[in-house]
Amino acid sequence: MKLVARFVEACRYYAYKRARKRNRSIRKQRVQAWYDMNGGKPFCLDYDLRADSVAFDLGGYKGDWTFAVFEKYGCRVHCFEPVRRFADEIEKRFAGNSSIYVHRFGLAEADKKIGISLAENSSSAFKGKRQEDISLVRAADFIAGQSISRIDLMKINIEGGEYDLLEHLIDSGVIGAIADVQVQFHDFVPHAEKRMEEIQRRLSETHELTWQYKFIWENWKLKT
Repeated sequence: MKLVARFVEACRYYAYKRARKRNRSIRKQRVQAWYDMNGGKPFCLDYDLRADSVAFDLGGYKGDWTFAVFEKYGCRVHCFEPVRRFADEIEKRFAGNSSIYVHRFGLAEADKKIGISLAENSSSAFKGKRQEDISLVRAADFIAGQSISRIDLMKINIEGGEYDLLEHLIDSGVIGAIADVQVQFHDFVPHAEKRMEEIQRRLSETHELTWQYKFIWENWKLKT
């Protein structure tokens, strides 16, 4: 019986290893397709923004996306980064820039504190070992509290938190105030594909899909 159990355990392990290798290969192909489309650049910034536009950067990390948007359009950018070390770096980077607002918390479906694993730009509350506690703020309350009536571009790269957040934005009606939603869905969340498809179905009621690279980046534009 012990030999059978060990054999079954070994089979499961090698099946797991094969699945991980296959998933890495699929993701590599998806990432390459994205870079090919985008001229080798990590960000897509082709939007109709002006100096008086408002952009949200959810998952600021080191502020590169915020910098790129501000450099191109000179617009106001709200950058959200709940990890202390990264928030410190962003605040130093944009000190004295009155058009960039750095928030040391993330946006979510509710006010809460959660644990997060630290892995540079892959830091996540949905995988890995908890290494730091972070603060999240209910998105609808923050937007109302800031008296923001329109968000011209919202970039969402929050390592698994996008599902709860987008469901909240749709349920609360805030989604109707967002002109463009650029989001990266992550496939390590339980039932990721099913949840993504349901969110996409609901998004299609107010927005239209303008481009998509599955589980890499996609963009939804508000219908006129």
